[in-house]
Amino acid sequence: MNKILVVGIGPGEYEQMTIRAAKALKDCDVIVGYTVYVDLVREHFADKEFLTTPMRKEAERCVLAFQEAAKGKTVAMICSGDAGVYGMSGLMLEIGREYPETKVEVIPGVTAALSGAAVLGAPLIHDFCLISLSDLLTPWEKIEKRLLLASEADFVICLYNPSSKKRRDYLQKACDLMLRYKSPETVCGMVMNIGREGEQMQLMTLRELRETAVDMFTTVFVGNCQTMEIEGRMVTPRGYRYE
Repeated sequence: MNKILVVGIGPGEYEQMTIRAAKALKDCDVIVGYTVYVDLVREHFADKEFLTTPMRKEAERCVLAFQEAAKGKTVAMICSGDAGVYGMSGLMLEIGREYPETKVEVIPGVTAALSGAAVLGAPLIHDFCLISLSDLLTPWEKIEKRLLLASEADFVICLYNPSSKKRRDYLQKACDLMLRYKSPETVCGMVMNIGREGEQMQLMTLRELRETAVDMFTTVFVGNCQTMEIEGRMVTPRGYRYE
């Protein structure tokens, strides 16, 4: 049976890739992916064949992977972070129904919520949720509702895709929604370029976050009512027992 491995490569640095993910890329014949992600792994797997498609060509990318697998090649479809968290595994399994002769195996990776949390300290120790601010595939009205309900429930909230050239004010809009239920002094953090050159972290209050410019390579963490700053690190206690 033909085989495709859907591989989460983590934040980008080879050293932060899981052993299982690195082995999958070592053992495959072809690596398929978004151009930016392929460039992150190319030097470490230079003997492989590389096939890329630009952003918004996800379905075409999946079909390309199945076409290569049909030639008898072992194909790795790569995603940043984890393949199952805003990654390609779902679409690959959907399209895979049209290619029953090909087996799809998902190889997990380290998503930005986890790698970014490690940089900040320990913001995700208690209940948390991930919300993408990109309305490319999700209506803003649904994103807005999720932000409000998660804030009302006092989740720590990790925000993916907080801004882009076309969505410069989305983080500010999200902060305004969260401020309906969270204190302006809520401890927040953000990490830029996680696991890549230029990695930086910054702590601030939710009030300050509202006025902070970010880009699409930034992951934002908004604390719960107990999240605190401890010697420059963002820490959420394990529970609420001692309130």
